[in-house]
Amino acid sequence: MSEKQQLKLHHLVPAPGSKKSKIRVGRGEGGRRGKTAGRGTKGLKARNSLRPGFEGGQMPLVRQLPKLGGFTNVNKEYFAIINVGTLAAAYPANSSVTIEDLKAKGLVKHKGRVKVLGEGELAHALTVQTHAISGAAREKIESAGGTVELVTE
Repeated sequence: MSEKQQLKLHHLVPAPGSKKSKIRVGRGEGGRRGKTAGRGTKGLKARNSLRPGFEGGQMPLVRQLPKLGGFTNVNKEYFAIINVGTLAAAYPANSSVTIEDLKAKGLVKHKGRVKVLGEGELAHALTVQTHAISGAAREKIESAGGTVELVTE
């Protein structure tokens, strides 16, 4: 090309030897790849009948995974739990324990409702406000001289 000619799209050609023509198989018995078209004789690979998900006799991934995904109850109530022993360590005698106070102190980290469980010992009286409480926790708080108030929100 001379200096005055511009390079245009139709002037571009691939490098010699970089392009190969597609091999057309199964076009009669006269050619090299006629009849069975390079697939050999018989068998699964000769027939093009491989089903989707077939892994060559290995246990397929579809059969390895569990069949049913289980069940999630949309109405389940989630409680942030706290034990009586934790309340005894965190609050002095004759103090009031509210849900907002528990969240402010970082003793309860979940957003939902609060439930008090009976693990640990309580030696002094506490006034406890909570959404739910176990029987053992209620018994320990009341035997120490405290009271339990259930909150409904």
